[in-house]
Amino acid sequence: MKLSEFRTAVADEFGAAYGAVLTGDLGLTEFGSKTAEEALRAGVPPRDVWMALCTATDVPDERRHGVGRLQPGA
Repeated sequence: MKLSEFRTAVADEFGAAYGAVLTGDLGLTEFGSKTAEEALRAGVPPRDVWMALCTATDVPDERRHGVGRLQPGA
């Protein structure tokens, strides 16, 4: 997952405004309570951040995989 795909996935799942709040404010236990933005800046792969964000916000499994792709089948 590329960073741009991460951003698309967040916006698609949570909406742009709420997604920005979640990625900037919600501490993720998988990364020592770093926010998603902090984890990304620290070099954590976007896919790992996305999965941690999904876990923290109870996103159903069927909406966790394949989201954020810029084109179908990519």
